[in-house]
Amino acid sequence: MKIGYVRVSKQEQNEELQIDALKAAGCDKWFLDKMTGSKAERRGLIEALAYLRPEDTFVVWKLDRAGRSLTHLIELLKSLKERGIEFMSLTEQIDTMTPGGKLIFHLMGALAEFERDLIRERTNAGLAAARARGRVGGRPRKLKTSGKVALARCMFADQSHSIPEICAALGISRSTLYRYVKETEAPT
Repeated sequence: MKIGYVRVSKQEQNEELQIDALKAAGCDKWFLDKMTGSKAERRGLIEALAYLRPEDTFVVWKLDRAGRSLTHLIELLKSLKERGIEFMSLTEQIDTMTPGGKLIFHLMGALAEFERDLIRERTNAGLAAARARGRVGGRPRKLKTSGKVALARCMFADQSHSIPEICAALGISRSTLYRYVKETEAPT
């Protein structure tokens, strides 16, 4: 059984072009979303994927109708393949039931993996360069001076002040106080 999916970006756009193409391709049923493709939560797509059974074919008018990005599209196609469901894109003439369609699917997967590796490599290089310039990532420390840190440790060691009193006086949370105390205990 061929199951179609239609997505139009705006409420004013007409979905008839896509529906006509799906009918011509032999789709028995289709699901519709009227929203931008960048939205992660697309009810029509979720319903279509839930409706699909092994040996069905998931049909879209164009690749960008199904996936928000190349990575999302690859993940979608991979999950369909794992479930025994074929995929067809009418405009790009991609059909995973044919050798050519399978080749294009695998090429897209390789390109997506290459893209992820490049992003990871650039991110790591940027972080290393920032560390070399003395920048450290993460949230800034709440107690910026060593005097305030020493005061927190002394108040904690004194035990005449309760934990909530110490935290209120220094404007820090309980976990932050314990983190500063623990830093003192770690070297010994």
